[in-house]
Amino acid sequence: MGTFHKVAEVGELAPGSCKGVDVSGQQIALFNIDGTYYAIGGTCTHRGGSLSEGTVEGTTVTCPLHGAEFDVTTGKNLTPPAPGEVPSYKVRVEGDEIQIEAP
Repeated sequence: MGTFHKVAEVGELAPGSCKGVDVSGQQIALFNIDGTYYAIGGTCTHRGGSLSEGTVEGTTVTCPLHGAEFDVTTGKNLTPPAPGEVPSYKVRVEGDEIQIEAP
């Protein structure tokens, strides 16, 4: 079990948007999908593109480098060229703080 880390405040991330954060040396992409927050590994498994700089449509983020798609709710890769999924992290909201659980 990991520790929760404050990464943003409610209102800082508009619905349908993403923010890259660093938690304990790990690059993580934080998403607001219709008021629910999700966090997945921020680096594409294909060539290391930054998923926080990708395009978000619904619950899918597209890597800006080569177009691999990932489900922001699970980290699962949906299309090539990504060979595998990225980690998914637990997110909670405490008061106005958005927190991510990481080891």
